[in-house]
Amino acid sequence: MKKGINAWSFPAGTGIEESMDLALAAGFDGIELALEENGPLSLESTDRDIIGIRKLAEDKGIELASLASGLYWSYPITSSDAAVRTKSADIVKRQLECAELLGVDTILVVPGAVGVDFIPDAEAVPYDKAYERALEGLSRLAKDAEAAKVAIGIENVWNKFLLSPLELRGFIDEIGSDYVGSYFDVGNVVHSGYPEHWIPILGSRIKKVHFKDYRRQAGGLHGFVDLLAGDVDYPAVVGALRAIGYDSFVTAEMIPPYTHHGSQIIFNTSAAMDAILGRSGRA
Repeated sequence: MKKGINAWSFPAGTGIEESMDLALAAGFDGIELALEENGPLSLESTDRDIIGIRKLAEDKGIELASLASGLYWSYPITSSDAAVRTKSADIVKRQLECAELLGVDTILVVPGAVGVDFIPDAEAVPYDKAYERALEGLSRLAKDAEAAKVAIGIENVWNKFLLSPLELRGFIDEIGSDYVGSYFDVGNVVHSGYPEHWIPILGSRIKKVHFKDYRRQAGGLHGFVDLLAGDVDYPAVVGALRAIGYDSFVTAEMIPPYTHHGSQIIFNTSAAMDAILGRSGRA
């Protein structure tokens, strides 16, 4: 497995080039960039801009692990507003185009939400309607993914939706495309389950993996902690990933970054991942 770091793990204001340099200095194989609403890698970016970012990565010798986006919290594909659902689909299409230009094989997509506790006034969508809208929208978008040869990775997040590995597996299978699968976030299931149980159930449907850690006793968003400081059984997780033959990127998503000396989290995370993956000789 290859070791990646997500763009949101860097201190606020860190540019793409500086993030790449820090990731390389810390010993990462790759970096996961994120498509934003505006900025150097955004919905405003031209194809030429995107190709320039790919060339920058190639010149530096760092791989682009995948392409994330946080825009789906603002534009959920499960919204009761048809205009919002259309906007969400358009973002997926542009994210697929950008990923193809960047040369990455998977995008991270949040499949909408039934409810979101950490977003004030977020819409509460009836579960059956959320399922229907997400299934309809992502089934249509599967054709765009197939055309781009870029997979849509559905991330398991705190959205009160697709709450078990059995349900997520069934949802993916109902779409029925090799280009729609799971972007499995290890830390996001710890508050209610065990990631090592999810992995064999999802199996080959897992396109990419996020590493986070979570301390159940802390609870809420405060439960997310540094890798190896929480309750994730990483030996079991790595064993489960190896058992299904997963050998792509495992990408750390460390949110929020440290208050002081923010870049230190990149180096600490890299060392923890070396231990987790058995690269340090001390795992």
